[in-house]
Amino acid sequence: MDISNRNTIDLKDKKIVVIGLGLSGYAAAKLAIHCGAHVLISDPSQSDIVKSRGEELSEIGISVELGSYTDNIYDADLWILSPGVPKNEPIVTHALVKKITIVGEIEFASWFTESPIIAVTGSNGKTTTVNILTAMCQTDSTHGVLAGNVGSAFSKNVLDEIENPDPNQVYILEISSFQMEFIQHFHPNISVFLNITPDHLDRHGSMADYTSSKMNMCQNQGKSDTIIYNGDDPILTERLNNVSSQIKIFGFNENSEYSFRINAANIYDKSKNIYIKIDEIALPGPHNVANLTAAAMAAKTIGIPDDQIQHVFRSFQAIQHRLENVATISGIDFINDSKATNVDAVKVALQSYTQPIILILGGKDKGGDFTQLLPHTHNVKAVLAYGQARDIIATALEDAVRLSLVEGLKDAVRLSHQLASSGDIVLLSPGCASFDQFTSYEERGDMFKKWANELEQIA
Repeated sequence: MDISNRNTIDLKDKKIVVIGLGLSGYAAAKLAIHCGAHVLISDPSQSDIVKSRGEELSEIGISVELGSYTDNIYDADLWILSPGVPKNEPIVTHALVKKITIVGEIEFASWFTESPIIAVTGSNGKTTTVNILTAMCQTDSTHGVLAGNVGSAFSKNVLDEIENPDPNQVYILEISSFQMEFIQHFHPNISVFLNITPDHLDRHGSMADYTSSKMNMCQNQGKSDTIIYNGDDPILTERLNNVSSQIKIFGFNENSEYSFRINAANIYDKSKNIYIKIDEIALPGPHNVANLTAAAMAAKTIGIPDDQIQHVFRSFQAIQHRLENVATISGIDFINDSKATNVDAVKVALQSYTQPIILILGGKDKGGDFTQLLPHTHNVKAVLAYGQARDIIATALEDAVRLSLVEGLKDAVRLSHQLASSGDIVLLSPGCASFDQFTSYEERGDMFKKWANELEQIA
């Protein structure tokens, strides 16, 4: 299928295959059939939720195959590939050999909207930043719609827009590296790059491939578009040095090119005026100040008033699963940082506290280097390592900290309570994916909350 010209793409009577029946695949299939395509969706899973979604799609005329991929998937003009399916998966390489056009769900949905798009990526801080930005973009003349890697699928929101147009709408998309692997026309009006640190190396294989996937987000931007990035990040500074788009930079370093500069006391604008004082900001931690600043720059770019932006600075609270205090038992604070799925995020968490910490690490290894935590363990009383990555964690840290290996997260929570004293923190900041024992970081965080609060009954 020829998709070289976005303006002439026509799905009527085209054979569209959607690979994966997660939320994005489910939404893409519904958008595709609305656009007149013949749609097949295929997923090797037969879980209850996948079966339920499949039944819903069957009722609106979509063909569904579950349990395994069949050769029917190769009878296609276009594939929409779910982000959970790696580009080196055998079915994907075979489809490319057969010259089937492949796109991701974000790319696909972007063909059918003319609303402004602000896309946010980074190794850490994406979810916090897009939630902040969405709050900033709720005004009488602007309606921020959160989608992408958080919230609801982009395709769902685009279909809603087609059925109920909103001239004040602006999409705020959280973008992962996986979602940028097959990009043709995706064109944000504003791209926001927070940071690039090692992550998902188990899938990408190298930092170069991981970084290139992230950079795909701005490949179609031109002179009328804006790129906002963290000037303190050496990878971003190198990769975004010669782009044609308008550049706006933020950071903590002294640099005359920065549009917004942060220090311990204030955030300053380009004219070196104080934009807001740090002690006015509700969300603690330097990393969150950087996230708020990036969001503010994007909001200002689309004309959001300063008083609205500053109101969000003063009022926005922590999101779930990110340094979330979920219980205090016998003077011990239990902190849910399940969203910390890489080593760099764990470093940020450790830097956020001065109290003694019982640190819970573990899950499915993503290729991170846990020895990078060693300079940040001065107030770590003990590390509890669980799950598939526990032996990898032990090898990296056992000579430097008190370390115990346990089977599951529930075991770690119980042991943490035994090891901690009043005034300590039990910090779940796993540094790993959740998929060895849970379906998502959200489920992992919810179970941590549940098990922590159950301790109160036996305290």
